[in-house]
Amino acid sequence: MEDWKQILAKSIIKPKELAERFDVDEEEIRAIVGPYPMRITPTVLSTIKEKGDAIWKQVVPEVAELADLDAADDPLEEDLMSPVPHLVHRYPDRVLLMVTNQCPIYCRFCTRKRLVGKPGFLKKGELDQAIAYLREHTEVRDVILSGGDPLLLPDYLLERVLKALRTIPHLELIRIGSRVPGTLPQRITPKLCEIVKKYHPIYMNLHFNHPDEFTPEVKAACGMLADAGVPLGAQTVLLKGVNDDPNIMKRLVHQLLLARVKPYYLYQADLTKGTNHFRTTIETGLTIIKALQGHTSGMAVPHFVIDAPGGGGKIPLLPDNYLVHLDKEGAVLRNYENKTFHYPQSTSDNRRELPMVGIRSSHDSASEELVACGDSYPDRNGYAAWGNSCSGDTDDL
Repeated sequence: MEDWKQILAKSIIKPKELAERFDVDEEEIRAIVGPYPMRITPTVLSTIKEKGDAIWKQVVPEVAELADLDAADDPLEEDLMSPVPHLVHRYPDRVLLMVTNQCPIYCRFCTRKRLVGKPGFLKKGELDQAIAYLREHTEVRDVILSGGDPLLLPDYLLERVLKALRTIPHLELIRIGSRVPGTLPQRITPKLCEIVKKYHPIYMNLHFNHPDEFTPEVKAACGMLADAGVPLGAQTVLLKGVNDDPNIMKRLVHQLLLARVKPYYLYQADLTKGTNHFRTTIETGLTIIKALQGHTSGMAVPHFVIDAPGGGGKIPLLPDNYLVHLDKEGAVLRNYENKTFHYPQSTSDNRRELPMVGIRSSHDSASEELVACGDSYPDRNGYAAWGNSCSGDTDDL
């Protein structure tokens, strides 16, 4: 067994194990992990300083999970936007492909509490359906591997997915969403990095919520991925009692940059059943963004977004006092020091503006329409010639 699998096997998954290590009610924990499984890796256990701290709250079951009776299991309506099993097509040019329900840890605030913890990986026939759908939908240029956590797939299964995706000529980008580097850093091996390098461009969005998550091993794992040419971004969920404080968030984004991870999204917590005790006010997130903007590097400031209930997608929010006034004369702007400035509108009307791709310019006649850009990767470097290694297999994937 590989080292990372042995370490994963040492995780706490049973109420009795948790009760033996910490002062918790075993029967209470048992009632919660029935519907909502628990897994806490040794790396995460090592970062818990005391009962009830920021790491504890993310991974230790809480009775409030069972009291959240009126919320929806799937508030983002992913299931309704799934044309084939395990694939969600919400946005025009990108899709989400859920390749496993397994995670290195089971976050108590997970938006997919209805799914995570179930055994197994995407089956071969299910992968074939997803690939067939993507071949037919040439507007899709970007696929996000999620779940569960894609990096819990064994190397050969992960490569099978990547290889199959790279047979699709119009697919430009592959992204992987993962909690693994921060919770099971031993999984980031030289062999995994070599596999990923073969299928570039691949991006990864890693999940971090608190600065205490950055152990030396975690930083090393992020460094290995960065050295393999993977651009790294971070997705953070705003959580009550965990990171809903500007100073904690500033420490977090600084730790991210030191680990070569760009802060990308700060999520307002979703309305998922069993998670609503983690929700803060929206104003809390706006206050954090205001505390970061101008007070640290711009590349340290994530986008604050709400993933709209009902499948509306991610909507960015900014504090409303940056733009004080806007009219045909110009804009009155307020900066991080609370000083105001005037920026004049352009008065030139004799210069043609560049139109958006695929949109008719206001200067063109009605009969003149722009042609949307074609494949920006006319030479896929032999991707299509690789073929689909899944053919004939009978195991998972």
